[in-house]
Amino acid sequence: MNKLLLAAVAFLSVGPVSAQKWISLFDGKSTEALRGYKMDTFPEGVWTVKNGALVTVPKTKNVDLVSKERFKDFELEYEWAVDTAANSGVFFHVQEKQAMESGNGNSPNWLENFEIQILDDKYFNDTAAVRSAGSLYDLMTPKNKSLKPIGQFNQARLIHQAGHVEHWLNGKKILEFEIGSPEMKAILAKSKFKNNPNYHTDTEGHLMFQHHGQRAYYRNIRVRRL
Repeated sequence: MNKLLLAAVAFLSVGPVSAQKWISLFDGKSTEALRGYKMDTFPEGVWTVKNGALVTVPKTKNVDLVSKERFKDFELEYEWAVDTAANSGVFFHVQEKQAMESGNGNSPNWLENFEIQILDDKYFNDTAAVRSAGSLYDLMTPKNKSLKPIGQFNQARLIHQAGHVEHWLNGKKILEFEIGSPEMKAILAKSKFKNNPNYHTDTEGHLMFQHHGQRAYYRNIRVRRL
């Protein structure tokens, strides 16, 4: 086997270096990899760092956090917790097209992008399973879900690769779907998103963490490209 062929085999065996590198979005201290939605800086006073976690500050003009880098195919790992009756969410492939709707508890992108729901299932005023913690918000109910008690951290993984999406919670796969599949098109056609023909049509963009107005916690956030 000649040297060029050996090099090609070695490359295919290990894959691109960039696909194996984890990028820290939040390590318990630095917020350098994050900024406010449609902002150049981290939204101090709206989000804060406390005991190694990113924490939303209630009773502020809520601003969502986005990753400075954009991602297409990725694996995202993070831990989350909520206070009593708290709500938040994780989005991907986000574009910063909409104006921030501060103060009303809604992200500007919840009608534009898939949302992985972060929630206190026990005390939040909406108890529908399709909008419960771990759900694909208002589209798919999580299965085999096991949640930590309020205030304790849950471990989550979100994977997107070539339109295939998986969501894992505390070591269990609780959601799986294909973007653009007949099954997903049928679900969307019956949903409140049915009148938005551009719903999650972008294939790359920012990762986003929602400030819904209640106190939520995120820590150990890292991502790698696939």
